[in-house]
Amino acid sequence: MAKSPFSARVASAARTTASANRDGDHHANGSSRKDGDGNHVLNEILLALSRAESEAVLPKLEFMRLKLHHVLHEAGETLKSAYFCNSGMFSVLNVMPDGKSVEVGLIGKEGFSGTPLVAGFRTAHTRTVVQADATAFRVDADVLRILLPKCPKLERALNRFAQFMGVQVTQVAACNRLHEVNERLARWLLMTQDRVGSEHLPLTQEFLAQMLGTRRSSVTVSAGTLQKAGLISYTRGHVAILDRHNLEQAACDCYGLLQKQVKEWESQDA
Repeated sequence: MAKSPFSARVASAARTTASANRDGDHHANGSSRKDGDGNHVLNEILLALSRAESEAVLPKLEFMRLKLHHVLHEAGETLKSAYFCNSGMFSVLNVMPDGKSVEVGLIGKEGFSGTPLVAGFRTAHTRTVVQADATAFRVDADVLRILLPKCPKLERALNRFAQFMGVQVTQVAACNRLHEVNERLARWLLMTQDRVGSEHLPLTQEFLAQMLGTRRSSVTVSAGTLQKAGLISYTRGHVAILDRHNLEQAACDCYGLLQKQVKEWESQDA
């Protein structure tokens, strides 16, 4: 079975150009699969499908270009569609009754938004927001329910992804509670680069504070610390990663633990 993109393909994804990810017009890992309208398929769940399942699934998908901050799913609302991220990034947020929210997960072209549908549920527990201009393949919820029994490889891949997301959510929750802001910021920048595939990230202080569940002033101090160390360049609304190797050293253990867990599960794959 194809290797999960969470580990082995992280390094290559980080070197992918920003334009290729934004436009969705370049191949991933040499793949050349397209949908019926000629859009390149970069989502790694879709790329791993057998030819028979691909021919069954791709005609049911709608290619979409998604703008920054577009809400795909709202917590508590009915899931009418699901999305295979094709380029860019989705952010998964836990929303509290007072409206405050904190990020608990990230989804790139390795993943899928709408996993409750795979388990037979109809509503979303979290909010999913586009956090970098993205492309995606949308599938209607009812269509997905019909496809899953007919496409066992797709169903297994989505169940596996749900497990990987579960690991990410629990690790990020621990990270937000136990680690300093500068360590969390470094971890988050690495995870973002892995999914966006660019050293240049369009990020504001307000956005980073919301994602990390902290104050804007704390983000300013932490970003300044990383910048003084020569790891990033930080200006208003923009972060550039200058030294990924040492940024990994500056991050908390959570980034490495996530990669380690995924590799361990991959080694158990039958």
